[in-house]
Amino acid sequence: MDSVLSQACILVVDDDRKNRVAMEELLQSSGHCVVLAESGEDALRCVLKQDFAVILMDARMPGVDGFTAARTIRERERSRSTPIIFLTGAYEDLSSMFRGYEAGAVDYMIKPIVPEVLQFKISVFVDLYNKNFELTREIAERRRVEEHLRTSEENLRALAAHLQSVREEEGVRIAREIHDELGQALTGLKMDLTWVAKKLPPDQKTLVAKTGSMFDLIDGTIQSVRKIATRLRPEVLDELGLAPAIEWQAREFQKRSGIRCRLSLPADALVLDRERSTAAFRIFQELLTNTARHANATRIDVAMRVDSGALVLEVEDNGKGIDGAATFSPKSLGLMGMRERVLPFGGAIEIAGMKDQGTKVRVSIPLGLK
Repeated sequence: MDSVLSQACILVVDDDRKNRVAMEELLQSSGHCVVLAESGEDALRCVLKQDFAVILMDARMPGVDGFTAARTIRERERSRSTPIIFLTGAYEDLSSMFRGYEAGAVDYMIKPIVPEVLQFKISVFVDLYNKNFELTREIAERRRVEEHLRTSEENLRALAAHLQSVREEEGVRIAREIHDELGQALTGLKMDLTWVAKKLPPDQKTLVAKTGSMFDLIDGTIQSVRKIATRLRPEVLDELGLAPAIEWQAREFQKRSGIRCRLSLPADALVLDRERSTAAFRIFQELLTNTARHANATRIDVAMRVDSGALVLEVEDNGKGIDGAATFSPKSLGLMGMRERVLPFGGAIEIAGMKDQGTKVRVSIPLGLK
């Protein structure tokens, strides 16, 4: 099809064989591709087979005349814009010319045709056809590239979502193993040390003091294990749900950073699937981390609700305000990660900040199916 489209052909429609041959010789001498049709019916069959740069149409022909053939060609989507030049005898009146223009003609030429004039007009339409072909090919190529990029982007996002899911599952597994196996081992070690401490004579003050420091070390290690397991996957998120997890994380953040957190959470328990709960919670953690690192804030307001079939989480601080350019900077990996987390659900993240007036982030995650 491309080879047919790339060659600009001219359709000559005339019931007079001598006229057809004369036109063919004239146009071929200028290097044009010429297709001949001896009737209106024959012209319609040619138009169905291929596209033409221009059609030279005899107005008066037996059967399907030029006017009828032109109207039919114009009704076809693919040939609607094909220029048609009517060729007519000098005896044609003005009304006949108007009839031709109504049928879709772009020009009228009176026989006998002046070769130089015809060749000039033909060259204009051929140039337009060639430019249109190149433009069409460029558009098609650009669409192929865009489709390839879109497919690649979708694949990358699917991979990122899969990696996030695998990471969360791995975090759950490691947290459980640390809590169960290492926690149990430390608890057993503490019990054994308790037994040893009870067997020590009271006068062995050095050994008693050593066992005391060992108790402290074991207790500290147990606390560290619990913190590590909680960072990997907070039990409160799986056991109590998103709202209690948000509250717990905010209190922990307040204790560590000294930044006051004011919460407005729904009184009723939210019914969310695990994927959406995880996405919302991880985004909240990232927002708290960004505030502590960059905002210089003293207060954070957190509000969560269900609005119009979507989970809405709003986090606003009173810090220095985020720079508008930074919200879409490729260096803002945390913000990019948050956007990627809501995309599988058709969600959105809106970030607004003003200098010295804080930053407000609105996260929306539809509660429907993915």
